[in-house]
Amino acid sequence: MKLAAAFGFAAVLALTATASAQEVFSSTNVVKIGVLTDMSGLYADIGGSGSVEAARMAIADFGGTVNGKKIELLSADHHNKPDLGAAIANQWFGNDGVDAIAGASTSSVALAIQDVAHNRNKVLLISGAAASDLTGRACAPTSVHWTYDTLALANAPAAQSSDPAVTRGSSSPRITPLAMTSSATPQE
Repeated sequence: MKLAAAFGFAAVLALTATASAQEVFSSTNVVKIGVLTDMSGLYADIGGSGSVEAARMAIADFGGTVNGKKIELLSADHHNKPDLGAAIANQWFGNDGVDAIAGASTSSVALAIQDVAHNRNKVLLISGAAASDLTGRACAPTSVHWTYDTLALANAPAAQSSDPAVTRGSSSPRITPLAMTSSATPQE
């Protein structure tokens, strides 16, 4: 997950090199990127300080600059509270000159931050949140949902199954106790 965050963060940096990014990124000599994630709660292990460190490493890989602009990193803990995440995003975008936010590891917080980023025409790279609404109902042209979503998680196993009960959409696929034990011998 943290490797995916690092690659995603590099993608945010790469966006600054595109012509269309001129409208989104500031005209100053600094590109400010914030990592807004859960640093103290349930999702701290899949985001948290590791995501901040991954961002630092990605900035170092870019030599600390992109298109001649220095890259600055901010970070904050949203405490898994959508209102706090949105408030931090508003502060960063509105007052602190942040050009893009990465992280948003909780679906409810990601949806709140996505709304702020969209309204302010700023970039949001979502990594860790899984709500399919992020790329569905609440999809925004300024956001990238980098990892997985609940729709894919629900449909992929069924699509790969050869069991007719699963592929028909049965709510209770057949799982036998034999299949759940590690000492079981596969039966044809």
